[in-house]
Amino acid sequence: MSLIIQSALPDSLISHFVHSFWMLENKNGKDIPSTILPNGMVDLAVMKMNSDVWQKSIRGLDTIPSQVMIPANAKMFSIGFKLLAVEYLFGDSIKDVLNGGKNISDEIWQFEESDLGSLENFSRKSTQIIKGILIDNMDSRKKKLFELIYASEGSVMVKELSENVFWSSRQINRYFNQQFGISLKAYCNILRFGSSFKTISEGNLFPEQNFTDQNHFIKEIKKYSGVTPKELSKNTGNRFMDIVAIKKSNSKNG
Repeated sequence: MSLIIQSALPDSLISHFVHSFWMLENKNGKDIPSTILPNGMVDLAVMKMNSDVWQKSIRGLDTIPSQVMIPANAKMFSIGFKLLAVEYLFGDSIKDVLNGGKNISDEIWQFEESDLGSLENFSRKSTQIIKGILIDNMDSRKKKLFELIYASEGSVMVKELSENVFWSSRQINRYFNQQFGISLKAYCNILRFGSSFKTISEGNLFPEQNFTDQNHFIKEIKKYSGVTPKELSKNTGNRFMDIVAIKKSNSKNG
């Protein structure tokens, strides 16, 4: 499969907003069917398909596997955002794009043709844009809340989070449902699922995250991917884009 995938980590100064930068290009000469799995990220994508026109879109959280078609000759750059970015960079809720996306014409996210020549250029320009957005009075509770969630890879109890950030579970869940369209517990489960991709891609079919037991692990993997950990690991036909990306990343970094 002539599918080029590259990734890059963010500058430490924006890592509380950004998980990673990505570039994907289909040089296969034909459309490629694929499945995107829930990973706990919100994506801003800049894509070109068989034309010179770049389209910008934002995709909300996924709670189920999504079937997509990667068009022949398509090229896409994307920013995988952590949830704190939704309020402070976009200033709006994304609950209306749960398991979906929408085109945006946000004048803030301006990219020149030269910015879309390579992942390095795209990452550099995106970082400049993010650093240029003035953010006043960031809520320290929210920042700490997300730091704890990501540090634990979702393997943390809502009660524990509430006690650590001095914010009631009820208020946290109201914030999550209004901003993102799901509860905090549901988000943590998705993040824990996403954090298992790397070990599964390496053939490790036993849980390393805080799953109750092997049966619980298998049940959660099937819930969010539709297949068992073994099937996900094999990734027959390179069906699952997240596993393809991780394997390519591991090969590049190894």
